[in-house]
Formats: sequence, C-alpha cells, structure tokens
Amino acid sequence: MQRVRVKIEGLRDPATAVKIAQMGADAIGLVFAESPRWVSPEQARAIVDALPPWVAAVGVFVDADATAINRVVDRTRIGYVQLHGDEPPQIVSQISAPCIKAFRVRDEGWLAEVRAWLEELGGRSNLAAELLDAYSPAARGGTGERINWSMVAEARAAGALAGLDPIILAGGLDANNVGSAIDSVKPWAVDVASGVEDPKAPGVKDLKKVEDFIRATREGDELHSEFWT
Repeated sequence: MQRVRVKIEGLRDPATAVKIAQMGADAIGLVFAESPRWVSPEQARAIVDALPPWVAAVGVFVDADATAINRVVDRTRIGYVQLHGDEPPQIVSQISAPCIKAFRVRDEGWLAEVRAWLEELGGRSNLAAELLDAYSPAARGGTGERINWSMVAEARAAGALAGLDPIILAGGLDANNVGSAIDSVKPWAVDVASGVEDPKAPGVKDLKKVEDFIRATREGDELHSEFWT
C-alpha cells in the first residue's frame, strides 16, 4: 500500500524536530510569517542542521517577496518554500527552492481558483505540490479549522483533480480524523499544526499527539489517484 507522507508544521526547536523525525515524519514546517509558531532564520538553521537525512524542511511564507524568501533560503538551507498567501504565480520562477502553493478551500469555486492560478503559472518546473487548507478569516493557517473534505473528495471521484497531484491536505486534521480524510481525498501528503498541539499552548507540540497522528496515517485503504498510477 502506498504511504501518505506526513508534514508536522510549526516546529520551533531542534530537539523537538529530531524527536518528531524519529517518529517517522517526512517533513517539518518552519513558519516565517506572523504566527505563534514563528521562528527566526537563526532558529530555523539550528533545526535544519539537526534534522536527519531525508527529512525535508519547509519554510512557510505569507505574501513575502522573492528577494526576502531567497535570503531566508540561503541563510537556513530549507529545502522547500511554502507560499501561504495571495502570491502571484510569477513569483514561483523567482524563488531559488522548489515551491508548494497553498490554496484555501472556501466554497465550490475552489477548484476553478486553483486551475486559474496554475494556468497563469504556465510551466511547473519549480512548483512541487499544491496544499489544500481550510478557509478562515482569522488567519492563513494553523487555525484548526476543518477543510470541507467532501468537496475535494467529490472532485477526485469525478476526475476533476487530473493534473493537480501531488496534493497535500491540511486543515483541521488530527489523529481522530486523518484516516478518514486520507481515505476520502487520497492526498500524497498530510499537514498538521494545531491538531498535534495543546489547545492552550499554540506552537508547542504534544509528542504523544504527534505519535498518534503519524500512526493513524499508516492505516486505511489503498490509495488510488493520478499520482499513484
């Protein structure tokens, strides 16, 4: 059975990052935008240097310009850039690392918005994946708001996601629902932040919740999507 990849978002110290990597996480997220999970480039570099081989470090940015992003890439050695704002497609070709573009699934027009952005992008040489997150007026991500999986699952079943894979699923995931989300949407990877934290301490990871979340992603039905064929 194909295995869904796991990204744990919003880490802030090397020791926690190493423990989470040892649990089986494939990637960790470092937030460079305004957030309780914000890290400085110096903190991020210490985390990147501590990670074992094959565990990716993803830097999350919101509406930053390419020059600022590339400066952080150079200073921290992050392997991927996640664009989590209203960035124009043209910025992808200006960034020195592979990019993940986040889209917020607000209503049934979400897929048309994704398609329009990708069409304007043109070549996908530096775009690694699309991330689907929940819409919240309060913040760009990490809110714990649950994505409407049924809209994405219906699009998958109808073949409307052709050409979009690999897809990363985020938005309100936790150990109790991630298995159902994977079975419904069949993403390439899942992304979690608040779902593995103490609700009273945003940005502080609960390692037992992380362990339970990763274990839950290893269970479920066999994946069938364009990416896996």
